[in-house]
Amino acid sequence: MVKVRPFAALRPRRDIVTEVAAPPYDVLNSVEAAGMAGEKSLLHITRPEIDFEPIAGEHEERTYGKAVENFRLWQEKGWLVRDPKPCYYVYAQTMDGRTQYGIILCANTEDYESGVIKKHELTRKDKEDDRMIHVRIQNANIEPVFFSYKDNQSLNSIVSGVVSGKSEFRFTDENGFGHELWVIDDDSLTDRITSVFTREVDSFYVADGHHRTAAAARVGAEKRSANPCHDGTEEYNYFMAVCFPESQLKIIDYNRLVKDLNGLSEAEFLKALEEDFTVADAAGDFRPTGLHNFSMYLGGHWYSLTAREGRFDENDPIGVLDVTVLSNLVLDRILGIKDLRTDRRIDFVGGIRGLGELSARVDSGEMKVAFAMYPVSMRQLINIADSGNIMPPKTTWFEPKLRSGLTIHTLD
Repeated sequence: MVKVRPFAALRPRRDIVTEVAAPPYDVLNSVEAAGMAGEKSLLHITRPEIDFEPIAGEHEERTYGKAVENFRLWQEKGWLVRDPKPCYYVYAQTMDGRTQYGIILCANTEDYESGVIKKHELTRKDKEDDRMIHVRIQNANIEPVFFSYKDNQSLNSIVSGVVSGKSEFRFTDENGFGHELWVIDDDSLTDRITSVFTREVDSFYVADGHHRTAAAARVGAEKRSANPCHDGTEEYNYFMAVCFPESQLKIIDYNRLVKDLNGLSEAEFLKALEEDFTVADAAGDFRPTGLHNFSMYLGGHWYSLTAREGRFDENDPIGVLDVTVLSNLVLDRILGIKDLRTDRRIDFVGGIRGLGELSARVDSGEMKVAFAMYPVSMRQLINIADSGNIMPPKTTWFEPKLRSGLTIHTLD
C-alpha cells in the first residue's frame, strides 16, 4: 500500500494567486516564459533565466542561484505564505466542461524505489539530473508531479464532501481552463484520508512528471544516506503529488511529424504503406476513429490508414499500442527511424494543438508527413505499468496541465 501524509504548504495569498500561479516549467520555452511572467509569477523561480538580459542559459550557475534568490524573496515579500499546520488539498481542474478532482499530498520516496509508485516511461539521466539540482538547491518540491490511482469509493466520498464547501480560490487561466482549490485542515479528516490511502490504495501511477518523481526519490536517498540519525519520518522522505482517480482522467493523442520520406516519392511511400494498411482518402480534416486507425497528412491531403489484421499482436500489451504499430510498420520499416528519442527527423505534437498544427507544419515545408494517433486509455496505461512494461516514448499527453505555484512542499 502507498504511504502518504499531509504537509504545510507554501502557497500564494488568495488575492494574488492568479499573479503567482504559472504553467509548468516544461511547457514554455524561455522566450515564452519571459513574455508571460508578471512581477509575482512563479516563472521567476522555475524559469529564472528570464531575469537576465539577454536571457541566460537554463543550466548556468547564475541561473540556479537566481532561482534560490527568487524563492527566498517570494517568501520574504509575503507572496508565498506557509500554512500553519499540515493539510491535504483538493485541486479541481475543468476543461471543456469536464472536471477532475485531485488530492494534493506528499507521497513517499521509498515507494518509488520499491515500485509501489509505478511508471510507464523511461527517464533520461540528464533530465533527471537537472530536476534533481532544482530540488536540492531549493530544498523543496516547487512543482507537483501528476499521479493517478485506481478508483476508490471512500476517497470519492471524502472529496465530494470537501468540494461541497467553500473553496480557497477559483480562477480561469489563459487557456480557458478552470482551477479551484480547497484546504483540508481538519485533523480528523486528514487522519481519515491518510488511513484510506495506506489501507486501500495499493499503487500510484505516474501520469506526468516521471523525471521530477525520479529526481525527488534521488534527493530523498541522498539526504537519507547523509543523515546518521535518519528514522524515516523526515520531510525529505516525501515529495508533492496531485493524485486523481483513474476514471476522471483522459489521455489525449500525442502525434508525430517526420521531415522526409527516406528518399521515397509520395507515390512510392503510399504504395509502401499498402503492404500493412488499408489506405483511403479522407474528406477534410480526419481524426482516427478507433484503435489501429491513423490519420495521415501528406501532400496537402488527409488519409485514413487502418492496420491490416495480423500486423500486430493483440496479446502483447506494448505491441498492440498504436504508437508501437506506427513505429514498427511505418517509422522504422519505411522511414528508417529507429530511435524515437534521438532521431532528429521526427517531432512530436500534443493533440491539444489540434490537427491544424500538423497540416500547417507540413504545408510550410518544415515537415513532409504527419500522423495523428488514437489516444491510449488510462486502463491501458495501468495494465502496462502493473505488468512492469514500459510504453514507447511520447505515448501519453494529459490535459489540462497542473498549474504550478498553488502549493509548494519544503523538505525541512
